[in-house]
Amino acid sequence: MTLKKGYRNVYDLNIHLVLVTKYRKKIIHRLMLTRLQEILTATCQKWRSELTDFNGEENHVHLLISYPPDVEVSKLVNNLKTVSSRLIRKEFESEVNAAYKKAVFWSGAYFVASCGGVTVEQLKAYVEQQHSPVD
Repeated sequence: MTLKKGYRNVYDLNIHLVLVTKYRKKIIHRLMLTRLQEILTATCQKWRSELTDFNGEENHVHLLISYPPDVEVSKLVNNLKTVSSRLIRKEFESEVNAAYKKAVFWSGAYFVASCGGVTVEQLKAYVEQQHSPVD
């Protein structure tokens, strides 16, 4: 595990995010999946986050995202969904329009879980590294 350092913090925050297509329609193909990865990677970078793992199937994608403590997960997720939906609908217009009558791509819901963890030894090492003023 690699700890990241911010201005006044040390952290290792990761989430597992699953996005599902509207009505679970099997619309995602290999080229679209590749483009989704590019879009989601770029969007994460704008949020000072990192897409560390990505894969998917015809009706959903899995993302593993590392993010800083000042980023609100719900806002990050909503931005990822909005940006990717808009660009995919634009770039794959005929395929998306064949599946949906309205301007949609993702389901309104999503799954998110925290993942990773810190061992007691890592916590002890962090505490020992902190310098306190001598009385």
